[in-house]
Amino acid sequence: MRSLYTAATGMIAQQTQIDTTSNNISNVNTIGYKKQRAEFADLMYQTMTYAGTSTSGTSVSPTGIEVGLGTRPTAIAKQFTQGNFKETGGSLDLAITGNGFFQIQLPDGTTAYTRNGSFKLDADGNVINSDGYKLLPELVIPEDATQITIGVDGMVSVLQAGQTATTQIGQLELANFINPAGLHSLGDNNYVNTTASGDPIVSTPGLNGLGQTRQQFVEMSNVQLVDEMTDLITGQRAYEANSKAITTSDQMLKIVNDLKA
Repeated sequence: MRSLYTAATGMIAQQTQIDTTSNNISNVNTIGYKKQRAEFADLMYQTMTYAGTSTSGTSVSPTGIEVGLGTRPTAIAKQFTQGNFKETGGSLDLAITGNGFFQIQLPDGTTAYTRNGSFKLDADGNVINSDGYKLLPELVIPEDATQITIGVDGMVSVLQAGQTATTQIGQLELANFINPAGLHSLGDNNYVNTTASGDPIVSTPGLNGLGQTRQQFVEMSNVQLVDEMTDLITGQRAYEANSKAITTSDQMLKIVNDLKA
């Protein structure tokens, strides 16, 4: 019976939906996390009668008969909408208002991209993320700096001990992509570019379509918990409905097997 296999594809699809929703819920408080959405498409159809088949000398079938064979996951798309901002008061905490990603150097020299702007200093004064990876372009804070100021344009200035005027020590740059949804997720809030995302477009914050930097703020996850709970319930009910279809098909087969001549 087709329905056994068709309902099985539905259960697999809804499991993917629930897995995706669970991942969103688990990252509701992850800085810079971007919501994912599972997408599906119907499978091929078995055609019993083609639309337009002649039914008499002067008439044709208006619709035909096509029996669907289920569904399949086609994509899990990232949604790069802006998350809420949270004020931290940290001088190295940064949020991006608009498009763009911070650039991080991974241990193998690869450049990764992230919306997580929670940065810190290492023993040499380098600006790094929570995993110890350097921010690009590299930025070194002087040891005697008493105040760090980062403008909306990414210009970094420090006030050094014994000085009354600030000194510019570097310029932050952001990267953007034609298709951010095509980025490959590495985990740890990091992405790398692919042929689908295109090459990075690097520029100063506020220029060429890039957002501005906001000091002492971080961007929280863009997950809306109410929406995820609704999706979770919908996925669960759809999973149950598909399992009922399998149970019903099994009962129908049992009826056939119990028939006596």
